[in-house]
Amino acid sequence: MALAAGSPFPKLDIAKLGGGALTLGVPRGGHDWQMIVVYRGLHCPLCKKYLAQLDEIVDEFAQLGVDVVALSGDGEVKAQSMVDEMGLKLAMGYGLSVAQMAALTLYISDPRSPQETDQPFPEPGLFVVNGEGNIQILDISNAPFARPDLSSLLAGLKFVRANNYPIRGMHAAGRVS
Repeated sequence: MALAAGSPFPKLDIAKLGGGALTLGVPRGGHDWQMIVVYRGLHCPLCKKYLAQLDEIVDEFAQLGVDVVALSGDGEVKAQSMVDEMGLKLAMGYGLSVAQMAALTLYISDPRSPQETDQPFPEPGLFVVNGEGNIQILDISNAPFARPDLSSLLAGLKFVRANNYPIRGMHAAGRVS
């Protein structure tokens, strides 16, 4: 069953670059919300561009009380290579398992060749978890070309937080009574 707006976000522990673990859905550093950005992996040039854009404005999310974490199914070496290559300061998780990808209801792809990567990997996903641990915003894509615009998302979260804007999309298509 797919994750839905307003539903509790599953608490998942994943390894964190630099040691320790990240608990998805549990904000760190005194923040009360968390944004989880799932990227495809080191092999993806669009992911590199997206993470670089996110890294540029991560402090603005922090000012809103939003803890930002990025993660993928890549192992530690590839995740560290992404950070090093892109000069990222984002909190990075790695080693997302296929079972964890499924728990997040992400689309999962097989590599096209060994040169791309050597294991199934998640397609992009983005989750904003509010202070109650529920999904405020979610975006799950089946392809690397469709992702939320980060500046629009930041502006939207400013509005949501300033105006106590409710969770939208609480009814699945075709199930509105």
